[in-house]
Amino acid sequence: MNLRVTSLLAAGGLVALGACAPMDGTGTGTSGMSRTQQGALAGAAVGAVLGATRDDDSNNEGRDAARGAIVGGIAGAVAGNILDRQAQALQQSLSNPNIQVINRGSYLQVVMPEGILFATGSAAVSGAAQNDLYAVARNLNQYPNSRVEVVGHTDNTGSAALNADLSQRRAQSVAGILSAAGVSPQRLIASGAGFSQPIASNDTAAGRAQNRRVEILIRPTR
Repeated sequence: MNLRVTSLLAAGGLVALGACAPMDGTGTGTSGMSRTQQGALAGAAVGAVLGATRDDDSNNEGRDAARGAIVGGIAGAVAGNILDRQAQALQQSLSNPNIQVINRGSYLQVVMPEGILFATGSAAVSGAAQNDLYAVARNLNQYPNSRVEVVGHTDNTGSAALNADLSQRRAQSVAGILSAAGVSPQRLIASGAGFSQPIASNDTAAGRAQNRRVEILIRPTR
């Protein structure tokens, strides 16, 4: 690999990293770019690198890099736009304002607090929460090209074994409702993380409440 291609790799990596800036909750990154724009930049960077490195005789690196950037930019923009639209549609379909829909750039994260899903120590989903899960299922069926990971989380009250079991049963309950609502079981993976992935301190009641949650991770497959 010559110096020119090495430089392209470095530049492409920097642009791709810039395009993955965290979202502010409105579909726009902290850089002010939408996911569509960020996806286009990341795709263009990767496409340019691939276009240059796939030129065997090194005579047309500039042309191949430009072609790769165009193709990659279009693909990245399409992927980013789909996630933007899916996230917006999903948020609008949910009735409970405490459910978060977060666009992570390469996937969507739906965070559902324990308080709206389950009674204390239970894995039976409440009736009101089932309505929102059916809304999630409708959205998943409208955007079928994704893998869906349902992950249960608890606080650190009680033993690790007890919490692992409870979080697994809760994840399976949520996945079961999504499946009953028409989401293909082949797309669904349910797992329990117990208290191994806290998002707040378990030293306070408020922090423990945040940690008790189910997350639905929607990962595009193409």
